[in-house]
Amino acid sequence: MSWKRRTNWKRKLMGTYVVGSSAIATLTIIIIMLVMTGSIFLGAKDTLSWEFLTADPRDGMTAGGIFPAIVGTFLLVLLMSLAGVPAGAISAIYLSEYANQKSIIARAIRFAVNTLAGVPSIVFGLFGLGFFVQFVGTGMDKLFTDGVELRWAQPNILWASLTMALLTLPVVIVSVEEAIKSVPQDLRAGSLALGATKWQTIWKVVLPNSLNGIFTGAILAVSRGAGEVAPILFTGAAYFLPQLPDSFSSQFMHLGYHVYIMSTQSTNVDATKGIQYATTLVLLALTFTLNLSAIILRSRVRARQIQ
Repeated sequence: MSWKRRTNWKRKLMGTYVVGSSAIATLTIIIIMLVMTGSIFLGAKDTLSWEFLTADPRDGMTAGGIFPAIVGTFLLVLLMSLAGVPAGAISAIYLSEYANQKSIIARAIRFAVNTLAGVPSIVFGLFGLGFFVQFVGTGMDKLFTDGVELRWAQPNILWASLTMALLTLPVVIVSVEEAIKSVPQDLRAGSLALGATKWQTIWKVVLPNSLNGIFTGAILAVSRGAGEVAPILFTGAAYFLPQLPDSFSSQFMHLGYHVYIMSTQSTNVDATKGIQYATTLVLLALTFTLNLSAIILRSRVRARQIQ
């Protein structure tokens, strides 16, 4: 066998190995996901009903439904996305378009982003309690009510959303920055050559071509934030709260926190298994729906850009 044929044979063998390994890994992930989803569905089918989805809880969440928890989770994800995605996009624009990559400030920001990405979620919860609730909230109460009324210096949905936004901020920054870097430099040069300012180039050229990355960051943020429980333990979540939140200073119920309490604090865990499975299934469905909505919006934006 000649050297050339031997090299081609090795390349084909390596290519087959890579493709086969990727296919096996993908198939394994799909099987695990189907098994987990099927197991959750089988455990939830006897409990899941229209009343369970739309009724208010009763008897300490052992009867009634989980409607306030569904609404609270949705509002948390919405506020978290509205706070975290724009802040992450602005930070990514600064890092990729304005900051000197060798400057101390840019290095410090990148170090902070990388550090935040590895911080345990419970630490974000403690930070939210100390900074948002005790520092900012106490200051707002002193400013608006002279400290007489305790309104903001307590856990609520606003502080929980901002804490979750900080948690997902590194994911958004990295994904948006990579999307901005993928925009060809020729487009920037052409815009500047036609007389556009740097900001006009970013607004009219760079950002429209980076929308896919921005939506990807939003999708990753929703996926990360919808199921996190530790950061909201101290910043706003309540176990039993039949009424819906009516302001930013209200506490709220959360599906993930409800599952945690039912599985760890219930006096009869076996009796509440159906509720746990049904709540978990609803949380998965809500997360999937939010992600699917962002994916559809991203696809429509991409289709408009192609046209």
